[in-house]
Amino acid sequence: MRRALQKLSVAFALILAASLISSQSLPAQTAPSSKLSVHWEELTASDFREGIHQSQGVCLLPFGIIEKHGPHLPLGTDLLDVRYAALHAAAQEYAVVFPEYYFGQIAEARHEPGTMSYSRSLQLALLQETTDEMSRNGCKKILIVNGHGGNDSLLPYFAQTQLEKPHDYVVYVFNERSPDHGGPQKKSKIDMHAGESETSKMMIAHPELVHPDRATSESGADQARQKISEDIYTGIWWYTRFPNHYSGEGAAATKELGQYQMNWWIDSIAKAIKEVKGDDVSPKLQQEFYEKSTHPLDTQP
Repeated sequence: MRRALQKLSVAFALILAASLISSQSLPAQTAPSSKLSVHWEELTASDFREGIHQSQGVCLLPFGIIEKHGPHLPLGTDLLDVRYAALHAAAQEYAVVFPEYYFGQIAEARHEPGTMSYSRSLQLALLQETTDEMSRNGCKKILIVNGHGGNDSLLPYFAQTQLEKPHDYVVYVFNERSPDHGGPQKKSKIDMHAGESETSKMMIAHPELVHPDRATSESGADQARQKISEDIYTGIWWYTRFPNHYSGEGAAATKELGQYQMNWWIDSIAKAIKEVKGDDVSPKLQQEFYEKSTHPLDTQP
């Protein structure tokens, strides 16, 4: 009996030693991170609730488009760039970032393959329902970050139409995409679409999608075919000047320029988020406006 107990003790000792050796060879277990994702779609329902609280009700709607970007950039350039900038900005100044959104104005590129161009009524209706739904989920300050020049008129108009009827949230529009000065010297004079700046920024956001060897296969020069004053606007102006849907010289792009411009964009969006968080005037005065608009004859100067 004594010999059997001794053998059993040795067996237990060997098992314990093996267990200790095995545990030491395993990677250390790290505690799960408590940092919330800035991606709306990545949050669990309970984390989303916490995200809205942490963001003080500020949510970003990065607004891109699907259109041709010269012969060398992806169709989703504006969408990819604006999401890259918005997500990095929200990581600096926490906000919840809405998923991919590209239902904007791009009628001028309907002649190019891959373009997704929605009717004007659908653009406005879908954007209104989207912001309404964002508000229903706690986003009381919605910052639309515009990544597409074709939306420059659409989005301020949409913001203005929020005064048409009462809403329990405020729409803000951030329309800036590139700095006016500073950074590496640009080489090209025309730089409006798929040119030096956009190509440079895409080299930072998604370099694997840039095809610099194709940048000179089409012309991005201004063909200046319209012979009327610049003070007279017509919707065909873009096609008269840039029928290839390419404006500038993508071949002139550099990572240095892209990094400078992208850093500027990210920092500018982060500052805008912080400013919107601290804005307690717009919600108050918007509500005051709604109340006065129901009885304009009683409004005092």
